[in-house]
Amino acid sequence: MSRTEIVLHDLLAEVRTCQLCTDLPLGPRPVLRVESSATILVIGQAPGTRVHASGIPWDDPSGERLRSWMGLSREQFYDASRIAIMPMGFCYPGRGRSGDLPPRKECAPQWHRAILDQLPHVSLTLLIGQYAQAYYLNDRRLTLTDRVKQWRHYLPEVLPLVHPSPRNYRWLAKNCWFEEELVPNLRSEIALRLNMHKIVRK
Repeated sequence: MSRTEIVLHDLLAEVRTCQLCTDLPLGPRPVLRVESSATILVIGQAPGTRVHASGIPWDDPSGERLRSWMGLSREQFYDASRIAIMPMGFCYPGRGRSGDLPPRKECAPQWHRAILDQLPHVSLTLLIGQYAQAYYLNDRRLTLTDRVKQWRHYLPEVLPLVHPSPRNYRWLAKNCWFEEELVPNLRSEIALRLNMHKIVRK
């Protein structure tokens, strides 16, 4: 193991025993997959109940659609040596009146920077949904739709995406350019970074 791998291994052990939010309705169960060799980082919102139960990130219909957008099989998507998955909130936050609650605000400031410091090869970060974008992009004056429409502005390091939840089917129907224009480019960027990963590994 390299020093980076050792540091990350120890850090993830801390994350998985985190008790920062003791009032979580289902208790703490951090869900993420990270290896130091990853070249693509996926930052979403927070696990739902299904992901909380399985311990596998994006293990739901939203994940199926995300993998389709990325042009990846399930096996490729869950290869943590190439794709790191780290939500804004690592644990299921509970349910509100209109669906799952937002990611807990304590989580990202506590853990994200330390984890990102151990991911030296990441060349593309997908910011999925408003919470990830609000945290990482210095453009709070923009709506999520505005950000995603201006996706070229954020490349080559970042690509903002709408959340692939079934709740956003209406948004997708109104914004046909997303699947007609952005998704093919997303797949090209993913393929490019994974090919870069092969070169690095050699």
